[in-house]
Amino acid sequence: MKKLILLLSLSFLFVLPVKADDLVPNAKSAILIEASTGQVLYNKNENEELAPASMTKIMSLLLIMEALDNGQISLNDEITISQNAASMGGSQLFLQPNSKAKVEDLIKGIAIASGNDAVVAMAETLAGSEEKFVEMMNQKAQDLGLKHTQFQNPHGLDADGHYSSAHDMAIIARELIKHENILNYTKIYEEYLTKSDGTQLWMVNTNKLVKFYEGVDGLKTGFTATAGYCLTATAKKNTMRLISVVMGEDTSENRTTDTVALLNYGFNGYKLNTIVDKNQKLGQVKIIKGKQQLANLYVKNSVTQLLKVNEKVQKYTIETKLNNVIAPVKEGDKVGTLFVKDKDKIIQKEDLTIRGNIKKANLWDLYKRNFALITSGK
Repeated sequence: MKKLILLLSLSFLFVLPVKADDLVPNAKSAILIEASTGQVLYNKNENEELAPASMTKIMSLLLIMEALDNGQISLNDEITISQNAASMGGSQLFLQPNSKAKVEDLIKGIAIASGNDAVVAMAETLAGSEEKFVEMMNQKAQDLGLKHTQFQNPHGLDADGHYSSAHDMAIIARELIKHENILNYTKIYEEYLTKSDGTQLWMVNTNKLVKFYEGVDGLKTGFTATAGYCLTATAKKNTMRLISVVMGEDTSENRTTDTVALLNYGFNGYKLNTIVDKNQKLGQVKIIKGKQQLANLYVKNSVTQLLKVNEKVQKYTIETKLNNVIAPVKEGDKVGTLFVKDKDKIIQKEDLTIRGNIKKANLWDLYKRNFALITSGK
């Protein structure tokens, strides 16, 4: 095990959720978490199963972003709008059957205008049908360990057996914002969408906080008669990102007020200490039989610690344990483990990875490498 003996300033703190219903008096349920650690700062009936309305689209967007990352679709792909997608009620982009729309425009339409027709069009594209996409949504919920979520559609219109909880919505949101590009869309307050027939639609974000609260750059509102007013929000100040969820609010004003109360509570009471930043180089790892023989090491996710605002810090060390890494290796693959230690006690650990992809060396690569060793006398 290789010691990097870095003098790190942080303090380990187990943060207990605050129980104070009067912080969000109008919400049926609510939660506030810090995004990087997942620690809960506040909760109120967080596991109550309620209709999530259009917050459902957070899960739909998660599957869309995963499809983008794995190359199944690209932002410039054009999708043909089906009759089924065009027939969706509620909030919509008024897409016409057999018209075409780019994936990026549909994502904007979901993120900003909560377009039910847009999300169904994407669901059909990714899964072949709306029903198959819903199966993917529920499988993803299981994969994330969610106990109080079941989806019947990708848009959130009221349906029997369609429910989630404040806790589960926060977990889905936390997973979604790992795909940081989604925030480029959810933070837009207003924008014109140009359709394939040349007409334009003015889209205005129903999450007013993206305009009026510093640091808010998402995430998704919701409303139906059954669900009431809901909002999953995320905001970042300095290095700390919070995720809040309120469900079952009686007015859109109370939805906003309670969300502001949660965010203020988090930002005023806590701070985030970065132990190891994900962009910090941590030495190198040998790539056996790789076209590239050495690669720089990074943590897969920044290692952070949540502190109370006035919490003092103490010094820690980190150690790395490397795997035998044989090419090919892809960016994000685990190549070792980083340990944060307080004396001999492991406080945290995180996967180590590399940046970029490294292919397996071919015979010519190996010949040149061996020839260079021979001629150098090594």
